[in-house]
Amino acid sequence: MSARRALLKAASGLFGLALIAASSMPASAGDFSAAQKTEIEAIIKGYLMENPEVLRDATNELDTREKAVENAARQKIMGEAEGPLYRSSHQAVIGNPNGKITLVEFFDYNCGYCKKALPTLSRLVKENSDLRVILKDFPILSPGSIEAAQIASAARNQFNGDKFWEFHQRLLAMRTPVGKAQALSVAKDMGADMDKLAKDVQAPGIMSGIEETDTLAKQLAMTGTPAFVIGQEVVLGALPQDELQSKLDNVRKCGKATCS
Repeated sequence: MSARRALLKAASGLFGLALIAASSMPASAGDFSAAQKTEIEAIIKGYLMENPEVLRDATNELDTREKAVENAARQKIMGEAEGPLYRSSHQAVIGNPNGKITLVEFFDYNCGYCKKALPTLSRLVKENSDLRVILKDFPILSPGSIEAAQIASAARNQFNGDKFWEFHQRLLAMRTPVGKAQALSVAKDMGADMDKLAKDVQAPGIMSGIEETDTLAKQLAMTGTPAFVIGQEVVLGALPQDELQSKLDNVRKCGKATCS
């Protein structure tokens, strides 16, 4: 909530208190005379001038309450083992599909930091045999990102497991901007049935999957890529391998990315 909105709410609350205090006045705001309204405004102004910290405290309290509600909503999403964050049909799974530890990455094929994080993710998969990695297309950087995500989503109908992981790495590792042409080129080079791919990319489920991921990202307060979910914790940015590994080790130890 913005400070302006919070201040307005606080002022509204004070106005209500002033109405209660002025119990001898009319019950309906529309029944107040101009003189009575002026008196009420003077009461509020006088109180705020003498106690300006009230608005600050009200703003802080409102912010705290909103954050608590938002955090509870995020925890609910991350705590639903069979929910769309972990079990959607619109995602790729690499590593051990039955792994006891799950890491979810929200990425964009044109994200420089996602490209930087790719070798780290690759090493984590190789060094953690119990790791299940979920890849979620979150194309937020350009129209080309959306095109690449659409082709990649359609390619999953032909590539899965290690085959899709190879496709994903090749596309994400490109140094030039990635769009439809680049994604089609990689798919063709890897032996995809291009007629089937062209048909599959038109399916309604392709954009539905991207929209689903966008909704999840907003609910989890993700504003950029890469973003990860590990042990019911949202991790933003391309962290070094040792930091991500430490969080995976903590999940093994206590079930959470950060052990108390």
